[in-house]
Amino acid sequence: MINIAIFASGSGTNFEAIMKHIQDGSLPVSCQCLIVDKSDAYCIRRAEKYKVQSFFVNPKRYASKEEYEMMILHILQEKKVDLIVLSGYMRYIGKVLLEAYPNRIINIHPAYLPEFPGAHAILDAFEAHVKQTGVTVHYVDEGVDTGPIIQQRRLDIDPDWDLATLETHVHAVEYDLFWRVIKEVAEKIEKEKNE
Repeated sequence: MINIAIFASGSGTNFEAIMKHIQDGSLPVSCQCLIVDKSDAYCIRRAEKYKVQSFFVNPKRYASKEEYEMMILHILQEKKVDLIVLSGYMRYIGKVLLEAYPNRIINIHPAYLPEFPGAHAILDAFEAHVKQTGVTVHYVDEGVDTGPIIQQRRLDIDPDWDLATLETHVHAVEYDLFWRVIKEVAEKIEKEKNE
């Protein structure tokens, strides 16, 4: 079975959606840990509920991004993690983790890339008055939301929706798409390990 680590910065609704699929057996991976960069991230409480060990790694305690990521890498190696899943993790991944996990870091982005990259994708789509947005799951590279796309799903926007309604619909697409892509990527890694 493939071991995953989930990285998050906030509430952790995607983390919870993933954990539900792990628990019911539809996503056959083992979540070894949750890595957070904020001590008050609500997803820590969600992790407790699912008995997943969480680690708060404070970026302010390290002189450089490299040192910060070396600390995370130490945890990942100890936990024998095969795949990193970014689930609302609001930091750019640096060289240390990219080199340790080539094509083994995936991210979910709440827009149909290359449309609306960056931290405010849902708001940006809402303010642009576009007819459609979407969700993208992609591999992570050095850029901002530029890595190879694994899967995308379109979402039609009802002109009557307010921002909160649009957010709800985008998140619903995320919760359904992300676990399926994690499963697909994990199966690929499993196959590579057995070859």
